[in-house]
Amino acid sequence: MSIQQELKDRVLSLEEASFPALALEVFQFQAAQNSVYQEYLRHLRISSAQVKAVEQIPYLPIEFFKSHRVLSTQASTPLVFASSGTTGQVTSQHYVADPAFYDQISEQIFERFYGSLQDFHLLALLPSYLERSNSSLVHMVRHFVEKNQSAYSGFYLNNTNELLERLRALQPDRQRKVLLIGVTFALLDLAETADLSFLEDMPQLIVMETGGMKGRRQELLREEVHQLLTKAFHVPVIHSEYGMTELLSQGYSFGEGIFHLPPSLQISLRDVNDPFTYYPRNEPSRRSGGLNVIDLANIDSCSFLETKDLGSYGSEANSFRVLGRFDNSDIRGCNLMVL
Repeated sequence: MSIQQELKDRVLSLEEASFPALALEVFQFQAAQNSVYQEYLRHLRISSAQVKAVEQIPYLPIEFFKSHRVLSTQASTPLVFASSGTTGQVTSQHYVADPAFYDQISEQIFERFYGSLQDFHLLALLPSYLERSNSSLVHMVRHFVEKNQSAYSGFYLNNTNELLERLRALQPDRQRKVLLIGVTFALLDLAETADLSFLEDMPQLIVMETGGMKGRRQELLREEVHQLLTKAFHVPVIHSEYGMTELLSQGYSFGEGIFHLPPSLQISLRDVNDPFTYYPRNEPSRRSGGLNVIDLANIDSCSFLETKDLGSYGSEANSFRVLGRFDNSDIRGCNLMVL
């Protein structure tokens, strides 16, 4: 068994208490095998032998995914995820050597928080993503649709009338929950143009937004978006997904903008003016900072990323809030609104 496969197997069976030890092993592996990360460490004048604790691990700026092939493997990469962007804009490229592992970890994370995929009908309203062939979100949802074995599940580009017909057909079905997962602007468009009053009698409905206006609409605060959507879809809360092209793990929010993370994913906060000053979790939760992410599912790329997101720690272990972003950087699925 290769070291990559051994590490992946351990990620899939990871418990939170084992995170620090495995993170250090992954760091040592990637510091030796990832030429981009290795060069970054050299410029910081940091030897991997000096790193003895997770708090000492340097984070690679996420912009490197726009300019370099960030890989810790010599294997071929049959799948390349790309972030969305306007014409002519340089986008992030995540080279995925093991698509089956991505399918496995994303499914495991979803079922950890929501239960079996086979307990759902899954309706995906993802027009801006379906127009591209290299979206990590579409890949993940397509895998979910295949796994949940529901004849009602599927994707919707601009055929919202068909989506509404499907929702009406599922209204009396209390055997499965109905997950409507959509990009934010498409859910808002649907909320403004369709009569959704029939959803008042659909307690099994979960609405999950994946973030992003992508230039289609004026940016709004998350609270404003959720207020509009809860009223239109007659649901108590709006769920959200935290994910991006450069990550193979996802986090989920069950409302109130608080994201919960799986064992493979942890965040830390950094000072907005000094990227090498970190705030420990025992700091007051009101303190905000730049989000650094450790995604141990990124065995074949880089697990230690300095993102362009702003956030704060949540009151529960391994939870956080997303507050905004440093700029209009490309993101997927983390529901960031300009403050």
